Amino acid sequence: MHNDYNRIVEAMKGIVVNTLSDLDMSDILVGEVTGVDPLAITVDQKITIPESNILLTKNTCEHTIEMSVDHITEDASGGSGDAAYAPHHHGYVGRKKFLVHNGLVLGDKVILLRESGGQRYIALDRWYNPDRGCTTK
Repeated sequence: MHNDYNRIVEAMKGIVVNTLSDLDMSDILVGEVTGVDPLAITVDQKITIPESNILLTKNTCEHTIEMSVDHITEDASGGSGDAAYAPHHHGYVGRKKFLVHNGLVLGDKVILLRESGGQRYIALDRWYNPDRGCTTK
């Protein structure tokens, strides 16, 4: 009986090892945007991924968000000298929609996750670039 148990365990280990060796695991890659209309990302100067195989996240595309605000505008004035155009400000309060300009542009370095065994890639984020919205402040 004990010998049968060992054979079952060894058979199961063999199945697991064979299954794992046959799997094509996901990869994390860095590519460069080489086209924007349509989107294309090149990896290792060899593989160009077409837009149809790229899934974008909010970190890599333009999108609209709603934010709550509660502040006043900066002073502004008109030019006629009339009292109605004197410097003044307004309250700016409530839920407001804002467009976030996160779309990929030529030259952006993009962090990609390749789907396991597939041809599709998820563009997770862009690589740090101090000339394109990334700051240390």
